[in-house]
Amino acid sequence: MKHWLITGFEPFDGSHVNPSAQIVTALSQSIFPEHFHGLILPVNAKTAPAILVENLQQIRPQAVLCLGEAAGRTAISIERVAINLMDFRIPDNAGEQVTDQPIAPDGPTAYFSRLPVRKIRDGLLAEGVPAELSYSAGAYLCNQVFYTLMHFLATHNMDIPAGFIHVPSLPEQAARRTSLTPSMSMELQIEAIRKVIEIVETENP
Repeated sequence: MKHWLITGFEPFDGSHVNPSAQIVTALSQSIFPEHFHGLILPVNAKTAPAILVENLQQIRPQAVLCLGEAAGRTAISIERVAINLMDFRIPDNAGEQVTDQPIAPDGPTAYFSRLPVRKIRDGLLAEGVPAELSYSAGAYLCNQVFYTLMHFLATHNMDIPAGFIHVPSLPEQAARRTSLTPSMSMELQIEAIRKVIEIVETENP
């Protein structure tokens, strides 16, 4: 099995939890501890990319999966493309709201995921897990981290599977919101990401 770096985010936008962080903790501490380095990133536009790059340099993983929460999504969303743009709809946890700024001024407009996205989608659906291909990771921290990851790999000649997946909110989060919000249980989300890892391992032995 490959040595993985798997990342999630701390809670943001007034929420008390972030399912991506809980998934990372479950995978790295109890399910695959010998194969995983789990990393919880701050929702901070200045520090999150630097922390990610530092860990990529130190760990030199053989595969990378970054996770984030997307409230309103009804399924596991396998992101296809990261764009070179920061245009935050809300401030980050440091109070910064970046608009109309490139992530890497010298970087390309976009990067495609290096994950077998369609096989992941089909594999999850075959297991009864709601899943979809997504063509927009937004322009907030999730996209910033996704783009930073792919730009680092491209500029450091690291030919490894890597990409980003958005997960829905948890039922406990949906229950606290005033508007109806789709949700998915933590148990199903963990099983979904385990399946993603299994598919990537099969497709990239």
